[in-house]
Amino acid sequence: MSINEVQDEIIEEFAGLTDWMDRYAYIIELGGQLPAMEEKYKVPANLIEGCQSRVWIEAQEQADGKIKFEADSDAMIVKGIVALLMRVLNDRTPQEILDADLYFVDRIGLKDHLSPTRSNGLVAMVKQIRLYALAFKAKAEA
Repeated sequence: MSINEVQDEIIEEFAGLTDWMDRYAYIIELGGQLPAMEEKYKVPANLIEGCQSRVWIEAQEQADGKIKFEADSDAMIVKGIVALLMRVLNDRTPQEILDADLYFVDRIGLKDHLSPTRSNGLVAMVKQIRLYALAFKAKAEA
């Protein structure tokens, strides 16, 4: 599935949840499904600056040029948000990540229902994912 197809799928899933308590519960459930991150990756270098809670994102380039991310958070809702980002951006090429318009965040109303610090954290997570993509793209072009 393309990035936009995955985003459209997420938007459709959230469309069935009209109450924000249900949406938060679903986000927490998604966080619970996020594969466990190996402890060796929970290091300061992988910690996202600007997040209220602790969020780690680690990236490795695969043989096919796609980026494989591992991520985790110590906060349940944030872990669910990370899970959504991973669902959309994990196992993509650097260029796909750099070109992605993450419209699902607005369309599911997430941006409007996050505290300012969580919203800043979301921006910081996306920024870090894009920085990883930029670094892997530059490495491939060198």
